[in-house]
Amino acid sequence: MTSLATRRFARLRQSLRSRRYWRRYRFTTGNGVELFHSGSEYFDTLIRRIDAATRDVALETYIFCDDEAGQTVSAALSRAAARGVRVRVITDGIGTARLALSNDWPSNGVEHRIYNPHIFGRFGFSRTHRKLAVIDDTYAYCGGINVVDDLDNNGERLPYPRWDFAVELSGPVVTDIREAFEVQWRRIRTGYKPVESSGVDGAAQPDPGRAARLRMRRHGHGDPRGTGQPCVGFVARDNLVNRRAIEKAYLAAIGQARTEVLLANPYFMPGRKLRRALTHAARRGVEVRLVIGRKEFAALDYAVPFLYRALLRAGVKIAEYEKTLLHGKVAVVDSSWGTVGSSNLDALSLLVNNEANVVLVADPGIHDLRAAILTAFDESRRIDLARYEARPRGERILNWLAYNTYRAVMKVLTVGGYD
Repeated sequence: MTSLATRRFARLRQSLRSRRYWRRYRFTTGNGVELFHSGSEYFDTLIRRIDAATRDVALETYIFCDDEAGQTVSAALSRAAARGVRVRVITDGIGTARLALSNDWPSNGVEHRIYNPHIFGRFGFSRTHRKLAVIDDTYAYCGGINVVDDLDNNGERLPYPRWDFAVELSGPVVTDIREAFEVQWRRIRTGYKPVESSGVDGAAQPDPGRAARLRMRRHGHGDPRGTGQPCVGFVARDNLVNRRAIEKAYLAAIGQARTEVLLANPYFMPGRKLRRALTHAARRGVEVRLVIGRKEFAALDYAVPFLYRALLRAGVKIAEYEKTLLHGKVAVVDSSWGTVGSSNLDALSLLVNNEANVVLVADPGIHDLRAAILTAFDESRRIDLARYEARPRGERILNWLAYNTYRAVMKVLTVGGYD
């Protein structure tokens, strides 16, 4: 990046801050939360809400497939547009191929914008990896579920539905998700031109071990009486002012953990800060369990195990999930903090792509999420430290080579941000 471009980018970030562009995130109470364990559950509800919409439907996704799931959702979007509802869809230029299905959207009244149509576009290398929907400002959705058949993986049939999650939300948090979509919708058209927003600033990250004493007074949201009322925060990352928002949410929760950290993610390649937080938690007596996905990208299958040694030696318990495709990006801390979203724990999600997670505090749905992660851990192949350290020399060299190649490439793509 040239010095002139660097100065312009710095001025833009400052301009956005001075306009109180959406920073960090806030927690709100009085929200409804429903957890979906699969695409079939999620799509049934989403389509029902779209069919009941009267004013506005907004959907943003990384992948929109022209399969049975995609065709069903597309038909619901077209039906809504036909009865006068404003329908807008954002897809990613690389994640979603050019589809005959989407070619019909304009004539059906569905507005469609593509984020970064080329590998390197005006937004650099970044993708929109978010999976969001907002309907009539009444219901919002966030999670890891793309618009794709649960049993399909690039044309191959999975033995079981992919392991993934999304949440339906109602209440004050819907406003924050709607705002995120609106910013993205306008950004695609105008580029990085500053966009006015409602100016919601961030509340402090709550201590997951002290949910009963939550005090989040800013902006009149949260639980000023400290009664442990459930609350929800919408956490989005971008490449302007929220560059490490999701990573910081994880770091704060893990750093405050007292009894348990459960984490499931398909692409586990976090930087040193997050790895250090996990090892420190394990060393102070916290039960730390990781469920890691495999068999989607061979390069990562070789690179990720390079990280196991330090984690296992610190007491972290690691299991590799191979029952089906693990696509969920979820975590639970101390049974009182949980997150569901689109962000992988790798360099692209934490430092490059547009991502979105929901953080739940003291919400009853956390217990359901915790049970799902524990079940996945029990169904996975445990990594034993002794066997890991006794693996063949050739395999160890391959792990080292794959990890360091990944690290070098990510250093370039993140302009040195990945460590």
